[in-house]
Amino acid sequence: MKKKVALAFSGGLDTSYCVKYLAAEKNLDVYSVLVDTGGFSTADLARIKERAVQLGVKKHTMINAVEEYYHSCIRFLLYGNVLKNGTYPLSVSAERVFQALAIARYASEIKADFIAHGSTGAGNDQVRFDLIFNIVNPEMEILTPIRDNQLSRAQEISYLSRHGIILDGNEAVYSINQGLWGTSVGGKETLTSDQALPEQAYPTPVTAKQARELKLVFEKGQFSGFDEERFGSPIEAIKALNRLAAGFGVGRDIHVGDTIIGIKGRVGFEAPAAMLLIKAHQALEKHTLTKWQIYWKDQLAAWYGMMLHEGQFLDPVMRDIEVLLENTQKTVSGTVYVHLAPRYFYIKGIQSRHDLMSPEFGAYGEKNLAWQGDDVRGFAKILSNQTRIHRAVNKDDEK
Repeated sequence: MKKKVALAFSGGLDTSYCVKYLAAEKNLDVYSVLVDTGGFSTADLARIKERAVQLGVKKHTMINAVEEYYHSCIRFLLYGNVLKNGTYPLSVSAERVFQALAIARYASEIKADFIAHGSTGAGNDQVRFDLIFNIVNPEMEILTPIRDNQLSRAQEISYLSRHGIILDGNEAVYSINQGLWGTSVGGKETLTSDQALPEQAYPTPVTAKQARELKLVFEKGQFSGFDEERFGSPIEAIKALNRLAAGFGVGRDIHVGDTIIGIKGRVGFEAPAAMLLIKAHQALEKHTLTKWQIYWKDQLAAWYGMMLHEGQFLDPVMRDIEVLLENTQKTVSGTVYVHLAPRYFYIKGIQSRHDLMSPEFGAYGEKNLAWQGDDVRGFAKILSNQTRIHRAVNKDDEK
């Protein structure tokens, strides 16, 4: 009886090569598994299954991980307004962890002898998959044909051709990874430091011609709907916002960052809902949280995003940070008003019953209602004490 290998499968060139290589060269029964984190249509899933069957897998399985991905991860990215290097909403970084977790569990269920993925040796995904597999399935050997064999795309296509599988060499000029929280785009331009992605690289064309006003509604930090429409779950609300905003060409950028393996990397992305929601949520928090809530949440959210980006989701400290992030959201409810136009948007303002910018206590720069001038005079004098004393004691040394 052949041994089993559970293979993370996307249907692309690399994982197609892996199927044939693991079956032909390693004499293994290949169990391909696709994990949907919100980026596949029904037609996509059918096409990928057809590709797996054509390649000769023993069995193909699709796992829907969207609910787990949102409730265990995305909502915390929103609570923390997480943008890697101030730019990237971790669209793919985050979902890879949940794909790896689902595949690891599946490998255990089928009692696989090996577990495999199609990552190259030059990026972050190899570490994310390996790390999760090592934690969840420490007894299983990890097979990585693309990383180990270091083949070019042309060599992979040639290998598949020799095994009767004909693929179009131009099938994927750009590497597209789509999920609920955004889509990453990689191509020859992102391998450089000076080139932008062309318009055709992005999966959604810009079709909007006129600007519109948009009302985004949050309930305890979670997105519940826009304008007058409410949805049964935040997931459905995010999907609907993506459909609405993608045609405006907003949420596009190129992220430049430090990879887990120490080299710099660039990746393009299209994340209209994620960018709209993070900026709107952040604006709402500025009105509804205290100075120190915002300060400490920002520190821990940056750390949370870095750990998630590097595949360290299972570290217990992540659960500790999540408790704080969720606790800060008790008063983050209200409506955010957004001006949405072709290729840009801006936040106009917010409305919330928890707004700390209450006229009951004063109007900034104009009127004080909760204190007197003498209160501020004394407060400022006490506040200046330590620095005033330092300057007096050390005045001779400062000459």
